[in-house]
Amino acid sequence: MSSLTITNLSKRFGRKQALDDLTLTVKDGEFLVLLGPTAAGKTTTLRCVAGLEKLDSGTVALDGAVVNGLSPAERDLALVFQTYALYPRKSAFENMAFPLLARDWPPDRIRQRVNEVATLLRITELLERRPAQMSGGQQQRVALGRAMVRNPRLFLMDEPLTNLDFKLRVEMRAELKRLQSELAATFFYVTNDQVEAMSMADRIAVLDHGKLQQVDTPERIYDHPANLFVAQFVGSPRMNTINCRYDADQAALISADGVLKLPLTDAQRAAVANATDSSALIFGCRPEDVSIHADGTVDGKVFVLEPLGDRTFVDVHVGGATVRVRAAAAYRAEEGERVRLAFDLPRCHVFDAVSGLTLF
Repeated sequence: MSSLTITNLSKRFGRKQALDDLTLTVKDGEFLVLLGPTAAGKTTTLRCVAGLEKLDSGTVALDGAVVNGLSPAERDLALVFQTYALYPRKSAFENMAFPLLARDWPPDRIRQRVNEVATLLRITELLERRPAQMSGGQQQRVALGRAMVRNPRLFLMDEPLTNLDFKLRVEMRAELKRLQSELAATFFYVTNDQVEAMSMADRIAVLDHGKLQQVDTPERIYDHPANLFVAQFVGSPRMNTINCRYDADQAALISADGVLKLPLTDAQRAAVANATDSSALIFGCRPEDVSIHADGTVDGKVFVLEPLGDRTFVDVHVGGATVRVRAAAAYRAEEGERVRLAFDLPRCHVFDAVSGLTLF
């Protein structure tokens, strides 16, 4: 397998800047997920790496060797798309064997290789079936097998699970992670689904409007977001945010309507001092980092409950803001009921509203 290095990559389509000076490394044997919303530039990145798009500037290198001038075939990369693109009149075996036939492999060697990959993917019983006789998950395995048979240098995956139902997506996430580990392969995987990214990636690269926002492990992306965009994009439900200002006399964060008042530690006050404007701050906390507690310091009013079996989410109005709280499964309250909220401040964040950067 191979490592991938993207350096200062830029790509424009007319007036739209699809990629803006993107620099990113995928390590040999790593499962790296490129995560971002629609139109962030994720698919364009993959197409540039594969050689399907001409770069405006920058370089793409495999194992340190620049491949800008090589054709897609010469780069020896495997692409797996969200549409399976299987030949409908060919069996699973024939679909998987096609890349080897194109390379003039002998029939015995083709059969051996296809059977090896089919065994690894657990689809040996499907080899004689055509795509119409298979489920979406089975077709996805065949498409993956077609990419695997020729042992490519690197796998490029463009939202391959998008067309599967929820249950199959969960199963295939586990399967892909298992395969990547068994093959010790390098996976460069694109998705807009942060659950996929968090559950599979060794590292996540967050992209927005063609600009790289943060690259780190899933745990650090979640617990230590680099900016407000990452904080709100990663995590489900999304992070609660409230516009605030810092009051030096009270050494506290105070919401615009004065309902929220949170005292800060010395370290937090020092971090807030780096803000562009201390009157333009955004307080952020995840639903699991705030609780409904009799000893809470912030008053609120229950707006709606969302029971989900193993937990209940409670939306609480705090002045002009709404805070979503993760509560126990058995928690129940009436709409309009007064409650008090307690925030786990060491796990909460404050963002500079001007730059969007994380202060703490």
